[in-house]
Amino acid sequence: MEKPESPAVPQGHRFRYYDLVMAAFVTILLLSNLIGASKPSYVDLPVIGQWSFGAGVLFFPVSYIIGDILTEVYGYARARRVIWTGFAALLFMAFMAWVVVQLPPAEGWPGQESYEFVFGNSWRIVLASMVAFWAGEFANSFVLAKMKVWTQGKHLWMRTIGSTVVGQGLDSLIFYPLAFWGLAGWPVELLWQVVLSQWLIKTAWEALLTPVTYLVVGKLKQAEQVEIFDTDTDFSPFATSRGDA
Repeated sequence: MEKPESPAVPQGHRFRYYDLVMAAFVTILLLSNLIGASKPSYVDLPVIGQWSFGAGVLFFPVSYIIGDILTEVYGYARARRVIWTGFAALLFMAFMAWVVVQLPPAEGWPGQESYEFVFGNSWRIVLASMVAFWAGEFANSFVLAKMKVWTQGKHLWMRTIGSTVVGQGLDSLIFYPLAFWGLAGWPVELLWQVVLSQWLIKTAWEALLTPVTYLVVGKLKQAEQVEIFDTDTDFSPFATSRGDA
């Protein structure tokens, strides 16, 4: 496959599904952080016994798969725009949770204590989410975009799994200690067990869903009529370029 000299697309080209992919990414990001992140669960494994994991791992890896699709189909610069959109959404979610928790409950409403238990630590959880998400997603997108150039667009499975190993590793290593270190119900040994299990499970999800990634990437490239290689892209998270438009 011959590589283009830049990540630019023909002038006036309109992407049909970019906004929908962005919406799916932000939706899964918010819900997995809001609903699943603060609950540890477990499975009973042969020989090992009880093994703990964060409940959000069941759905959060889908956001990384969508991030891979964004970078592969639309390029790093457009993926960067989506990452910042997700970052802003997490920030607003934290602000909204704080406001709602602080509002006095109506007389006779019995749910305030439970509400505070679920959302009261959301400032810390979302801060950890934002830092981990920012580092992990940009690392994931950077590795995938670079590997696409190195492999000349071949071996998509290698790029998606390789970028996930790096991105999800950073995400898990940053998020759980920053969000739950020192909190009741999160002893140190449980914390690091969850970090390791999150990394392994997220990477396994990526590998298992590789056929789905191939299918979606193929359909989107066919629909969008583009093949983008980030040969001249500014990879700074803070850069702005024509690729963001």
